[in-house]
Amino acid sequence: MSDNLVIIPTYNEKENIEKIIRAVFSLPKSFDVLIIDDGSPDGTGAIVKQLQNEFPEKLHLIERSGKLGLGTAYIAGFKWALERSYAYIFEMDADFSHNPHDLLRLHAACADEGADVAIGSRYISGVNVVNWPMSRVLLSYFASIYVRIISGMNIKDTTAGFKCYRRQVLEAFDLDKIRFKGYAFQIEMKFTAYRMGFHLKEIPIIFVNRIEGVSKMDTRIFGEALFGVIRLKFDSMFKKYPRKK
Repeated sequence: MSDNLVIIPTYNEKENIEKIIRAVFSLPKSFDVLIIDDGSPDGTGAIVKQLQNEFPEKLHLIERSGKLGLGTAYIAGFKWALERSYAYIFEMDADFSHNPHDLLRLHAACADEGADVAIGSRYISGVNVVNWPMSRVLLSYFASIYVRIISGMNIKDTTAGFKCYRRQVLEAFDLDKIRFKGYAFQIEMKFTAYRMGFHLKEIPIIFVNRIEGVSKMDTRIFGEALFGVIRLKFDSMFKKYPRKK
């Protein structure tokens, strides 16, 4: 078993799932992969099961009964990882919007450069987004500025979903109390780590909009983030966060 686990939530990703798994396994560093499939009717889970015959020790699958939300998928994956001996746990999309080769840079930020959470950032060095309509680029960019102002975090890409956690970070969280499911989940995880005193480091990446499959993004997810960060900030005024050991 590798020290590194890449968690990839899926829903209807049959066009991408085999390619992304093979891309991760072709990297020069060893990574295990955990797919969390929310009952994809297109057969994504069946493709993963077939590939498990080829990668029996490295490829893992959790099948859930329906669309239960991105946040709950990652929480399930984090708990699964913590039951095992993984030292570094990654979040990544299935659709190649996150370049698998950047897993190596996120790992290095945590393993060699002292970060507790490494964030693949679209905005740390300008706006590095490819094939998004301008309206979506602006919405995402200014949403991150808004979250940064409200939360007080000095992070340029507050809604980023490409990350590496040291095991100790997730062990320190009460994962059952993470409340949000969409973009606000990504904010809540960063905000909680920040308030606990963990070192968050942004690594510049180029985010490429999916070529195959259908995006799961909609304006409701942004709405959850915009209103959720106010709730997070308000609640934090009355909450005592355990500090990093």
